[in-house]
Amino acid sequence: MKARSEKLKRLVAVQRHLERMAESEVAETARQRVELAGTIDVVVDAMGSAHPMHRVFSGHYSSQLGRLVHKDQMLLGIQQVHEARMVKERAKGDRLEENMKDARLQEDRESADNSVLDLIDQYVSLGAPASRKVDGR
Repeated sequence: MKARSEKLKRLVAVQRHLERMAESEVAETARQRVELAGTIDVVVDAMGSAHPMHRVFSGHYSSQLGRLVHKDQMLLGIQQVHEARMVKERAKGDRLEENMKDARLQEDRESADNSVLDLIDQYVSLGAPASRKVDGR
């Protein structure tokens, strides 16, 4: 049978993997927001341009900007959800790791106690050495 600390060690490894997955989702969402911010800058620059071709498409640019801003707000919400999940997963992992360390300490203590009890049992089973006075020497 596996020790409790070994089981908890496996759970900690799984939990840390979930934490890394949440971190990568946050990073991916942040990357998408950076790309989107670049696109928004390009559209804003085109809207403010004095070039006659851009003036023709100003209505299109305006609606495009609205969609991009809405998408950025949506990605911000998603990023906040991912960040909250990442913090939650990290807290779970830390708690499991503490439980694992406590279990390992308890197992080590139990092992030491058993060793002492074994030594006592061996001493008792051998019998106490007889005194020289009993032997008549």
